[in-house]
Amino acid sequence: MEKFQAAMLLGAVGDALGFGHAARESSGSGARVQGEMGKGGGLDHLVLSPEMWPVSDNTIMHLATAGALVTDFWCLDDLYREMVRRYVDVLEKLPEQRADPATLEGCSQLKPDNYLLAWHTPFNEKGSGFGAATKAMCVGMRYWQPERLETLVEVSVECGRMTHNHPTGFLGSLCTALFASYAVQGKRLEQWGRDMLRTVPLAEEYCKKTIRHLAEYQEHWFYFEAKWQFYLEERKIIEDTENEASFPDRYDAEEREKTYRKWSSEGRGGRRGHDAPMIAYDALLGAKGSWTELCRRAMFHGGESGATGAIAGCLFGLLHGLDAVPVGLYRALEHQEELRRLGEALHRLSSQEK
Repeated sequence: MEKFQAAMLLGAVGDALGFGHAARESSGSGARVQGEMGKGGGLDHLVLSPEMWPVSDNTIMHLATAGALVTDFWCLDDLYREMVRRYVDVLEKLPEQRADPATLEGCSQLKPDNYLLAWHTPFNEKGSGFGAATKAMCVGMRYWQPERLETLVEVSVECGRMTHNHPTGFLGSLCTALFASYAVQGKRLEQWGRDMLRTVPLAEEYCKKTIRHLAEYQEHWFYFEAKWQFYLEERKIIEDTENEASFPDRYDAEEREKTYRKWSSEGRGGRRGHDAPMIAYDALLGAKGSWTELCRRAMFHGGESGATGAIAGCLFGLLHGLDAVPVGLYRALEHQEELRRLGEALHRLSSQEK
């Protein structure tokens, strides 16, 4: 239970750290961000007050998803209707200055009053952003057992395409849900990317069964898989071996910045559904259990660091709990009690379902 609570809390911590620095004028690059943090005494002396370090829509949407997952629904369609209701409610309450435009647009297309088609949204050429990936880790926490894989695939795909109806977008939600389930299962970290790519065909088969937007999906499907294939080859973990990930001899903040931009299709690391989980995963591989190093790589860079921080923080919590993290980072965190409660509920429900 403690690691489930840690996952929810540290996902929000990663979001607040990354989003807070991205909103500051000094955050033009990872090196500058880390320099500013060092001047303030570093992470050990930081307290994340809601006033100075608010969370973004990444955490708000993750809370909404988790809240729906712990309700007493009879079937998955009822779960999707509950997600729609909560996402629309978020749309009405979220301050505009803290929301991703793609998430706002996606929520506005949901139809809570349409019982049969509430979660059916149009295909969106611009729906490839990171917002689907940052709200789906809790899906993997609820359905983490290998025998629940089919349910995890369906729920993460539907959850993702409610707001980001584009393969690059909703495959990001599949990816982060799978990574969360792998963390709970105790899979070796280097294995995650390979197993995720092997699961993508199950998502494609599910989408074909739903008979929605098949032509559009087919046109854009390969991009996500190709980007991840290249990444795993670059880190030399594409094969089923016990090898550790291979990093360049020089991989400081400046070099990571260049690498993150290379992985991105928009010149800003973490903007889309493929590279937000990719940067978070890369940071976990390189951090080797160090929270401080994870922050350097996932929360403090010049790209979409709120998104990559939210994903990396949540997965770190599932792997390592709260012991390696300064208490001040979550003691005064926005939504702290709700995050703890949802983490506990997700653990309880996932343990009951076999």
